[in-house]
Amino acid sequence: MNRRLLRCLTGAVLAAASVVVPAGAGPAGAGPPGTAVDDSVGLLAAPDIALANVRAHLAQFQSIATANGGNRAHGRPGYLASVNYVRAQLDAVGYSTAVQSFSYNGATGYNLVADWPGGDPDDVLMTGAHLDSVTAGPGINDNGSGSAAILEVALAVARTGLAPEKHLRFAWWGAEELGLRGSQYYVDNLPAAERARIGGYLNFDMVGSPNAGYFVYDGDNSDGVGSGPGPAGSAQIEQTIQAYFGSIGVPTRGTDFDGRSDYGPFIRVGIPAGGTFTGAEGIKSSSQATLWGGTAGSAFDPCYHRACDTTSNINDTALDRNADAVAYTVWTLAGTPAPPGTTVYSDTFETATGWTVNPAGTDTATAGQWARADPAATSSGVATQLGTTVSGSFDLVTGPLAGSAAGDHDVDGGVTSVQSPSISLPASGTLTLEFSWYLAHLTNASSADYLRVRVVGGSTGTVLNVAGAASNRAAAWQTASANISAFAGQSVRIVVDAADAGGASLVEAAVDDVRITRS
Repeated sequence: MNRRLLRCLTGAVLAAASVVVPAGAGPAGAGPPGTAVDDSVGLLAAPDIALANVRAHLAQFQSIATANGGNRAHGRPGYLASVNYVRAQLDAVGYSTAVQSFSYNGATGYNLVADWPGGDPDDVLMTGAHLDSVTAGPGINDNGSGSAAILEVALAVARTGLAPEKHLRFAWWGAEELGLRGSQYYVDNLPAAERARIGGYLNFDMVGSPNAGYFVYDGDNSDGVGSGPGPAGSAQIEQTIQAYFGSIGVPTRGTDFDGRSDYGPFIRVGIPAGGTFTGAEGIKSSSQATLWGGTAGSAFDPCYHRACDTTSNINDTALDRNADAVAYTVWTLAGTPAPPGTTVYSDTFETATGWTVNPAGTDTATAGQWARADPAATSSGVATQLGTTVSGSFDLVTGPLAGSAAGDHDVDGGVTSVQSPSISLPASGTLTLEFSWYLAHLTNASSADYLRVRVVGGSTGTVLNVAGAASNRAAAWQTASANISAFAGQSVRIVVDAADAGGASLVEAAVDDVRITRS
């Protein structure tokens, strides 16, 4: 990672329920048979990237540096040897590779670009990392880590015979440490028509820092860092990466597009970009250490740009997670849909999968907020909260405790909401959202009280809208189903709201076994 540039981290029933979805549908597409499907995104599942394989590439980079004056820097023999090593790996499995040369500081530099056959040539997903080190050391974290991770993902593409809708291109850049010289040369020499074909660029620079943080480039400026969002489309990349880390229970924080790595030339010409970063010479704060572990008051990488940036300077957990994040992001954004008849997304709530309570920060309920929990049974003449779920022991429920009185943990004071993680829907097929639900209330309820389920993507569709009434309504599981094919090809979230919106009344609600299928 280039230090010379600016730094910044710093009364209705279901039959009468409203079902509304926007119009539209996507193009056809299908994946090869017999391949695992990722239920969280509705696409062919990315393989697990073996840490041992990534580590083996790092060992090769270390050996190359050791044999060539201790570094792999621009203009030095260790850099060209690194290019030759990566190229040989890719040529052996069927990539079309090309080495692009350029001059800087009186020395010849090289970019290695590798294309996987197939996919739409007018819709290129590009993944890159810089391959050079500084002259002071072998550059194993900076940036052998990113180079090795994307190399192993590229090899996994070949091993699995991936046939995505988009065309896949991988690149290893030269002279990044001298000011993004290689990637800038590549972008500057792309004809305008070729630039327009690149729909997104993924950048991975320093993904194994020993005192690691988990940073994701802030594509939509939602974290409020730096000067603003990236080009249109960057937010989708950010959300895809966040969805992966959310699925493994690892919190992330945004880091700005500060021009410090090889995404810089791409975003300057309007190409959407994103990626991950585990930290450089910046100091980990006490709050970051609480969030991620590690040592507060120490650099994320104490060997940044030093001779000690060797294979010992790697956090294996961070490297493993980030390599898998690279694969997940490539497989998801490349667009290889699950075959028809498959489950696109499912959640039984038996484990935490990244649903967020009060996602917009606008909830007004003072009690009975949504929770993923093992609910206690409650009643007041009729059952108001069920102690049994549709499957397993957990569901999404408003105020899961029983309390000493019937109204102790019901919804009070307004609206409580909960939102799913981002779900990437396939671009074709009939998509159906199914779930189980109940709304319970007593005679002090009114039509202002409700349970509502929406799908939110490029537009919003309400798939369930059940109002209360001034009558007893016992809790009883029911099922709902809605065609959401209008959202095909989009990244969406499911939002569930429950409200005690009239006068004080006893209102309880629950949702379980959410599933999206493609047929």
